[in-house]
Amino acid sequence: MTLPDGIVRRAFDGRERLATSGEPVYGEPTDGQWRVWDAGRSKLGAMLELGMDVPLSGGESVLYLGAASGTTVSHVADFAGPTYAVEFAPRPVRDLVSVAADRSNLFPLLKDARQPETYAHVVESNLDAIIQDVATRGQATVAARNATFLDEDGVLLAAIKARSEDVTADPEAVYDRVLDELEETYEILETRSLEPYHDDHLGVVARKQ
Repeated sequence: MTLPDGIVRRAFDGRERLATSGEPVYGEPTDGQWRVWDAGRSKLGAMLELGMDVPLSGGESVLYLGAASGTTVSHVADFAGPTYAVEFAPRPVRDLVSVAADRSNLFPLLKDARQPETYAHVVESNLDAIIQDVATRGQATVAARNATFLDEDGVLLAAIKARSEDVTADPEAVYDRVLDELEETYEILETRSLEPYHDDHLGVVARKQ
């Protein structure tokens, strides 16, 4: 797998790890301009670490859904172009605003990803990618509603959280149901369990239909 421009593998503490160039955010190890992208704290980082074929080359325009305090989206902003970061909880958005202070291409939005009409006036259209990491039921619905922002061949990179959909159901059954719903809007290109980095999570790479 070829990594997007702006993401490298470097030796930290005697082993090779993913890294991006930017100001540190969450106490991650650094080496000069490079900072470790901790796959154990990032679903997208786990997708990359596990060798999933993520169709990004660097410089893409991105809508990030479920940005929380900015752990993963800070790495995304290090290698991407304009990056719109949606988070509905006020407390983590305060941290996200601090992260954005060091990244002129990162735009925090205190919004609910289930209601894209509330930020449609801010987010540009024809984006290259949606990155989704939301802890809510209806994750396929969220991805479908936000597809309106994507270019005709834009991609979705999603971490499906089985326990957020149904805490009592078998995760594999949950994944099947979510993927069936996603296929109404997206062509599924690749899926993979994110273990051992994240239990009961499925990484999904898809392209807009």
